[in-house]
Amino acid sequence: MSKRTKKVGTSGRFAERYGVRSRTMIREVESQQKLRHACPRCGQKAVQRTSTSIWECSKCGNVYAGGAYFPTTPAGVTAERILKGLPVESPVEKESK
Repeated sequence: MSKRTKKVGTSGRFAERYGVRSRTMIREVESQQKLRHACPRCGQKAVQRTSTSIWECSKCGNVYAGGAYFPTTPAGVTAERILKGLPVESPVEKESK
């Protein structure tokens, strides 16, 4: 049997509804969400999403709360750097002369 959703991926279930941009964003988020991510405790690529914001490592059994679609969020990374006492990276605008 041939693959039916070669171009549209998982967003093919929406057919022509909701518009191209919405379906494209859903496809990108879901493809990243379903990947295996690196575990913050053991470092293995074994973290998968179990439910909304709950992520579990299948190797060491570490269960933690992260982002709804990704295990880490930009705000969470910033907060972690502040707690560790590391400098926070802020976007610096370049001056044009």
